[in-house]
Amino acid sequence: MSVSVIGGADGPTSIFLTENYGPSWINIFGLVIVILILLPNIMYAFKFRGVENKCKNKVMNIIEQIGRYASMFLMIFNIGLTEFGFSSPEAFVFCFVGNTLLLTAYWIIWMLYFKKITFWKSMALAIIPTIIFLLCGITLGHYWLVLSAIVFGVGHIYVTYQNAR
Repeated sequence: MSVSVIGGADGPTSIFLTENYGPSWINIFGLVIVILILLPNIMYAFKFRGVENKCKNKVMNIIEQIGRYASMFLMIFNIGLTEFGFSSPEAFVFCFVGNTLLLTAYWIIWMLYFKKITFWKSMALAIIPTIIFLLCGITLGHYWLVLSAIVFGVGHIYVTYQNAR
């Protein structure tokens, strides 16, 4: 393992650990984010088994699922569609801090949601993951992730709105 400095910036944000074995197929940062998004959803699935999807628009349900799985896949796996990475230490810090704040808000809203389900909480829980995927895609310059996040956002927000009203 070697240490490389990006952009000559000072401070810990400019130091990244890189492997000498070539590029990795798995993005650990993305994997952790996806796990943190999925955990409360799994808890919801166990707590509220058998909740009916009130959205009868099959096209929007399919769009939501395509966007969801494409976004999660592209967050985790580096499949070589495009080469991407943080353009600067500042982009990394922006992504890291932004995701930390968004994930914290996401988990807090989930805790409140488990106590009492409301429309605004449902919509926030649909919007925040979309913003997380967009933030990662934009700061990484991963335009396939940006596209899948947009598809996911359109479908997920629509389906959630139909189910929450």
